[in-house]
Amino acid sequence: MNLTIILSVIYLFVGSYSAPSDEGIRVYTFDTETAETKYLCGAKGISNPGFLCLSADGRRVYAVGEDPNETTSTANSLIFNPHKGTLQLTSSQPAHGSAPSNIALSPNGSFVVTANYYSGSITYYNVDKKGRLGTPSVYAFTGSSTHPKRQTHPYLHGIYYTPDGKHLWCTDLGTDLVRTFSVDTHGIPQIDTAHQTDFFTKSGLGPRHICFSPDRPLAYLLGELSGEVCTLDFSQPDNVKVLQAVRCDSLNAEGSADIHISPDGRFVYASHRLKGDGLSILRVDADGTLTKIGYQPTAAYPRNFAISPDGRFLLVASRDEDIIQIFRRNIDTGLLSDTGQRIPMHNPSCLKFYVPKGGKDVNNPYR
Repeated sequence: MNLTIILSVIYLFVGSYSAPSDEGIRVYTFDTETAETKYLCGAKGISNPGFLCLSADGRRVYAVGEDPNETTSTANSLIFNPHKGTLQLTSSQPAHGSAPSNIALSPNGSFVVTANYYSGSITYYNVDKKGRLGTPSVYAFTGSSTHPKRQTHPYLHGIYYTPDGKHLWCTDLGTDLVRTFSVDTHGIPQIDTAHQTDFFTKSGLGPRHICFSPDRPLAYLLGELSGEVCTLDFSQPDNVKVLQAVRCDSLNAEGSADIHISPDGRFVYASHRLKGDGLSILRVDADGTLTKIGYQPTAAYPRNFAISPDGRFLLVASRDEDIIQIFRRNIDTGLLSDTGQRIPMHNPSCLKFYVPKGGKDVNNPYR
């Protein structure tokens, strides 16, 4: 495939585990030709902004405050102004759940929901016209699974809108279920038992994170406990099928962390912590199932990573070494090579790219 990519600077948002007095969220510019980064701005005032999501226009940022204490955990909204180079905290609401580990914004931007890990619940908020969060509501789950220590009750980790915006999926590590809710025509998930349809994955899997294929009704689910990646067929949303489970963590570390698919849908990557820290590299075969083709070692505790929109770089938030590593990605083979470039930051935990308006087609040759 011949690709013509024009030099462009995009934005990299980074969340971290930090005190409110620290600049826990930072924004950098990222050069898609050289992978050079420059600090632009940041925001203080949030305790442990460990995960972020962005609005479609990149101006609104939503962050969890991932405190393990229900009385101090939060969800937060911020405004990013690229012209002034500022990031400003605009609202903060209690999560009413311990350790909110993930946050999602509805496709129409009117609804925010968090996954609360320790309390096994989700919290949801209406969003006003200025992007500020309204009064929270909480929905708690019940259940358990087979792991004697880590599946004694629900542990909600990931939360996602399906690509068509018609369903909300919540990964429950503690019960081996993916909890799903239908979404109405206004983009609001119907969070009640009448609109809830859960599907079972595999005993002891420990569902953590999901990525969706860009061109077919397939999703790839990473199990934190088993270290497996499952291929899911959701062509029938009320009857999701597990097509395959590929073992990626051969060390039984029970610390698989994050999963993403390349922009062209040809390769899937999964990160693993605690033992043999690194990334599994999997090829997407013609039928959508996966074959593991490689492993890339990383620095310690690769909690989260992100692929640049043009597919040429992969950045890893190596939390315990206080760095973001930058790898060059071979678009044809899917394999990675370390550029040696690093972004120093205390306890980085979440990476999000944003392409400015007008630059999407330039920076992503697959769309």
